[in-house]
This record gives sequence, C-alpha cells and structure tokens, in this order.
Amino acid sequence: MDPIGFAMENYDGIGAWRDRDGGQTIDASGELPGAGSFEDLDGLRRLLLDRRGDAFVRTLSESMLSYALGRGIEFYDKPALAQIQGRLTKEGGRSHALVLAIVESVPFQYRRPRNSGAVAPR
Repeated sequence: MDPIGFAMENYDGIGAWRDRDGGQTIDASGELPGAGSFEDLDGLRRLLLDRRGDAFVRTLSESMLSYALGRGIEFYDKPALAQIQGRLTKEGGRSHALVLAIVESVPFQYRRPRNSGAVAPR
C-alpha cells in the first residue's frame, strides 16, 4: 500500500493540495513491484490502467459494488458486475460512470433493507 500512498502525498489530511510539508518539497514518486515506477498520482493512474487495466477495473467495480450493497459479492451478482465493468471501461473509467452503473444495477435496486426480509426496489 505504501507506493499508492506516496502518489497521494500531495493531499493533506482534509484533501487540500500541498507542494510542501514541514518545509520540504513533497516527493510523490514510487514504484509498484512488477508494474513499474511513477512520478505522481497521474503517473500512477496511467501505470495502473496501462499495465493492469482490466484487473484494476474489475477490482474497483467489485469493491465499490460490495460497499454499496453492504455485503460481499455473490455468484448471482456476476452478470450485474460484468455490466458495471463494461460501462466503466466504455466511459473511460470515469468515477461518475461507476457510481451510475452501480446505482442502476439490479443488485442495488433490489437490495434488502436492513432488518427486513422484504425486497424493496429503490
């Protein structure tokens, strides 16, 4: 996780951009084992998408869908997950495409409310 964190070092604890920390210039470079090196967050993004694009999109989609559903991904979620991944790839990996694809997915639309056995469309 450290190399990914290095790429985001320019952001402080509340997400504001900074070029210096404690009087020192921030070094946002790093290296991912087996993938290559990068100089900044944009370089990390290019490295992940160029070298591991399919795996990155798959993992991001699974993680975000799992978070949105409040549960793990099950075998019956796979068709919806494939649609989410396809849409994310088609729309260039934009975050709003991921959010919309998840919100419009069947597992999200028909998830069970907490403490209830009823299925409620959203």
